[in-house]
Amino acid sequence: MNSGIQNIVISLGAMQVARRIPFDDPQVLNYVRMGYVASQVIILGAYFYVSYKVKQKNDQTVLKYVDAQNPMSPDSGGLVTTTVRDYDLSETSKLLRSAYFGIAMMTFFHLYMKYTQPLFIQALMGLKNLYDAKPVAIHLLGKPAEGDLKRPFKAASMFGAAAGPQTDAASIAEAEKKVGAKKED
Repeated sequence: MNSGIQNIVISLGAMQVARRIPFDDPQVLNYVRMGYVASQVIILGAYFYVSYKVKQKNDQTVLKYVDAQNPMSPDSGGLVTTTVRDYDLSETSKLLRSAYFGIAMMTFFHLYMKYTQPLFIQALMGLKNLYDAKPVAIHLLGKPAEGDLKRPFKAASMFGAAAGPQTDAASIAEAEKKVGAKKED
């Protein structure tokens, strides 16, 4: 099943379960808070461990690809030359930023707006997203970097083929020509 559809199904199921949890009871609320904090500690610990493993492996294999162009930014896209180590570290950094943003949002929702159900839902979704993270699959779960896990990672789409960077030789050669033409100007 597609990851986006799984996220929707898990969210809807968690919402139904959360409705039955008596958040009015302070003891239950504290258990849910502890569960949320524990899940976030596990997530952040896993991401930091993946960063450590990437640095330990120090894979200096060159990785060339043409980044997908963002319609909102005319400067985006173009040829990207990096190493597997740097690429994996940047992807892990994106995952860490996402986790930090989620923690900040939950802190706002829970402490300022007094919402309690999202704590339960986000504890489950965070662990599911940890399992789905491609650097985690490669470096923590030991899966080979083949198929969906081949670098550069393609962003899964809910309705069609995965979109992402182009890695074919023709696209890379065309991007190198564009870079060469810009340098001559």
